[in-house]
Amino acid sequence: MRPSRTPRTAPPAPRHTSPPPTTRPRRLAALLLSAVTALFLAAPASPAAAAAPAPVPGSLTPYDVSSVYTAGISSGGYMATQLHVAYSGTFSGSAAFASGPYHCAQNSLATALNACMDTVQDLQLSRLEQTTRDRSAQGMVDPISNLSGDPVYVFSGTNDTTVKQPVATALADYYGRFGARVRYERTTAAGHAWISPLGPNSCGVTQTPFVNDCGVDAERELLGHLLGSVAAPAATPSGTLIRFDQNAYAPGGSAAALSMGGEGFAYVPRSCADGAVCTLMVALHGCKQGSSYQGFGTRFVENAYLNEYADTNAMIVLYPQAAATGTLENPNGCWNWWGYLGDAAYDRHGGKQIEAVMGMVRALRGTTPPPTGGSSVTLPSVDARDGYVKAAADGSGAAVGTLEDSYGFAVGRGSDGKVNRTLLSFDTSRIPAGKEITRAYLSVTRSSGSGDPWASPAGNRLLVDVRTGCFGGCAVEAGDWSAPATAAGAAQIGAFSSGGAVSTDLSPAGLAALDRSGTTQMRLGFASPPTGTAYLFVNQAAPVTLTVEYR
Repeated sequence: MRPSRTPRTAPPAPRHTSPPPTTRPRRLAALLLSAVTALFLAAPASPAAAAAPAPVPGSLTPYDVSSVYTAGISSGGYMATQLHVAYSGTFSGSAAFASGPYHCAQNSLATALNACMDTVQDLQLSRLEQTTRDRSAQGMVDPISNLSGDPVYVFSGTNDTTVKQPVATALADYYGRFGARVRYERTTAAGHAWISPLGPNSCGVTQTPFVNDCGVDAERELLGHLLGSVAAPAATPSGTLIRFDQNAYAPGGSAAALSMGGEGFAYVPRSCADGAVCTLMVALHGCKQGSSYQGFGTRFVENAYLNEYADTNAMIVLYPQAAATGTLENPNGCWNWWGYLGDAAYDRHGGKQIEAVMGMVRALRGTTPPPTGGSSVTLPSVDARDGYVKAAADGSGAAVGTLEDSYGFAVGRGSDGKVNRTLLSFDTSRIPAGKEITRAYLSVTRSSGSGDPWASPAGNRLLVDVRTGCFGGCAVEAGDWSAPATAAGAAQIGAFSSGGAVSTDLSPAGLAALDRSGTTQMRLGFASPPTGTAYLFVNQAAPVTLTVEYR
C-alpha cells in the first residue's frame, strides 16, 4: 500500500473501510494513504532493560555467514516475505508479524487496503499462488522448489484490527502450498505490534511505538523455529552496532530515491567479528519506525530483542531502513509492498528496495566486494553517443540498430536473427582528479523484451566490456560490434525481467580502463549468442548510469 496524502499524527481508528466510489480522487487518495499509515506502525522490543550499544560508523564487511533469514513487522513483514520468495536461493526461512501473503497488493493501493489489511475484498490466494509459480518459471523469482521445507513463523494478534487475522492466515496458507514448515501463532490477544518482553505497551493496544509486552518471548519462538534451537539471550548486548551508508547499495546510488534512509544498521556479535560461522537475520521495521522518521531513532534496533539472542547464538542482525518521501508517495516511511514510486518490480528480482537489501546481504556474506567508503559520482551515459549494433552470430553483416528512440538499447537475439550489442559512452573526466577509484558499477532499466536470453543457452551471461576512450569513433558505428575492448567481461548483469538491475562491480582491469581525462565506452553483450529469439531493450526513457566510488 502507499502512504496517505494527508498523513496523520496519530493512528486512525483500527477498523478501515474503503471510501465510496463517488469520493473525489484527491480525498480517495488521502483516505487510502491514512489507512495505510495505520497498517505499518509496528516495531520489535527486547526482554531486558539493558541498553543496546551506541552505533558506530562503519561499513558492511564480509563474515563467515552460513545461512540467511528474514523477519519483519507489518510493511516490514510484507518485505520479509517478498525477499524470501524472490530470493529463496539466498534466504532459508522467514518470520512475519501482522502481514499477508506474497504479492497480496498486486501493485494496487486499493487492493492493499481492502484485501491485505481489511477483508472487504477477496485477496485471491489461488491467484497469488499461481503468480508465484509463473514468476518462478519465468525467472522473475528464484525457483519455488527452494521454499519446500523452509521454516516460516507467522504471528497475528487477536486484537489486531489493522491487519485482520484472516489476512495473516492466508500468509500461513500461502507458504503451506509450497511445502514450507509453518508455525502460526494466532491465539495471543495482541494489537498491531511487534511482540517483545521489553514492549512498553500492554499487549492488546495499537499505539506508538508499536512494541507490545504480551508475557511471551516471541523472539525465542521465531528463532527456535527458524534455527532449530536457541540458547538463552544475553543479559546485555556486547557486540558492535555498525551504522553504514545505504546509498552504497541503492540502485542508482541514491537511497532517498527509493524511499530508504541514508543510514542502515548492523549488529555484529564479538564471535562473528572474530571469525565464527554465523547466521544472518534481516530485520525489517514497520511504517513510522525508520530511524529518520520524526526522531524515532534506533528504538526498533534497540528493542527488537534480537541483539540479545544474536550474542549467544552467533547471529548477525541487519537492520535496513526505509524512510519517508518528501512527496505524497510514502510520507510514513513504509517498505514498498504495493508498488509506490512507480516500481512495478517491487516484489521480485529487480525491485529497487529488494536489490538494495540484497546488496547489503551480499556484502555481509562476501559474495560481492563491500563498498569502500568515501565519495561517489553517478554519471549518466551520453545520449548522442549511445546506441546499439547488430550482426550475425559470427559478427558478419554488422549494422547500427535503428530502434533506439522507440524501444531503447537492444541486447540479445532479435526476431530478425541478428545478435545485438549495446554501446554506452560516459564522460569519466568528471571523476575528481587525484582520487583513488575504489569501485564502479552500471545501473540499467528494462524497457521491454522477449524470451530469456540468460537461459539461451542455459547459464548465458550478459557481460560488460570496457574501452579506454572509444571502440572506434565515439559515435556508434558498425565496427563497434566486434572491436577489441581494453577490459573484456569486466562486469556482468544478472537476469532480470522487469524494473532495474545493477551490474557486478567492475574488475580491477575495468577500473583501470576508466579514462580519467575523457570518454570511456562500455559494451553490453551476451557471452553466447542466444540460440533463438531472446532479447531485451534497456533504458528507452532514461540513460544508463555509471556509479564510481573514490577516496
